[in-house]
Amino acid sequence: MDPNAPTQNSFDAMLAATAPLDPITTAIVHACDGPSLEGALAARDHNLITPILVGPASRVKAAAKDADLDISGIEIIDTAHSHDSAEVSVKLVREGRAQALMKGALHTDEVMSAVVDKTTGLRTERRMSHVFVLDVPTYPKPLLITDAAINIFPDLMFKADIVQNSIGLANALGVETPKVAILSALETIYPKIPSTLEAAALCKMADRGQITGGILEGPLAFDNAISAKAAKTKGIVSDVPGDADILIAPDLEAGNMIAKQLMYLAGADSAGLVLGARVPIMLTSRADGTLSRLVSAALAQLMVHHSLGKGLM
Repeated sequence: MDPNAPTQNSFDAMLAATAPLDPITTAIVHACDGPSLEGALAARDHNLITPILVGPASRVKAAAKDADLDISGIEIIDTAHSHDSAEVSVKLVREGRAQALMKGALHTDEVMSAVVDKTTGLRTERRMSHVFVLDVPTYPKPLLITDAAINIFPDLMFKADIVQNSIGLANALGVETPKVAILSALETIYPKIPSTLEAAALCKMADRGQITGGILEGPLAFDNAISAKAAKTKGIVSDVPGDADILIAPDLEAGNMIAKQLMYLAGADSAGLVLGARVPIMLTSRADGTLSRLVSAALAQLMVHHSLGKGLM
């Protein structure tokens, strides 16, 4: 990657890619504060989603009034409290009334508790995982980082699902064969660092067809993954270094720190989705701005239409 290369606004390109697509019906889970409503309305106004506001009706209307937002004409489903909002939103998906979920003014574990319920949730055969999509000013294309929000210490088989989920999202973004860097602290296999062994195993799983659709390389240290020059210095010969589309973190702590450092030190804009459930879940933080919620909605829309095109939904 040339550090002097002109930057590209990846998020503008993602939003432009959604122009011909129909909006997806989205349950806004516990839409009881201004940021949640602002994000939902912005996504609606960009023709990304058709929102259903789920939450205590009086609180939803009060939040809209306080934020000077017009929610007339939008369906509101009244619930008793945040746990009820999560359960009702999941039920909307199971009934075929919603194609995606967007987290509102409640804790992540409340949403995910309803989603992962073995009886009434949205489980599939795939392990759920979160993917950050970053628009980094010094990187020439979108950079996907996973998992930084759901799986704390994923084992090898969970990591295989994490990789496959991220490849699916990259495909939905138009990357036909994404390049996947499996990160560790170094680029050689060292038994005392288990993530190096798992990286090697994941690459072999891809060779044998257990992971499909991407080009995997690892273990790679972070510098080798994003810098062809660093990889060349270390004698690494691969198509992935310097041109990675996806970074697979060894655990949640590492992934979260990588993503947050790029946001706060490199000025990256961020969006993200939880994948592996029946529908994509926009798990934005309450600290995220409207842009993050907007682009997360675009990701969900692209993912839903990509899945529909493949007959998966």
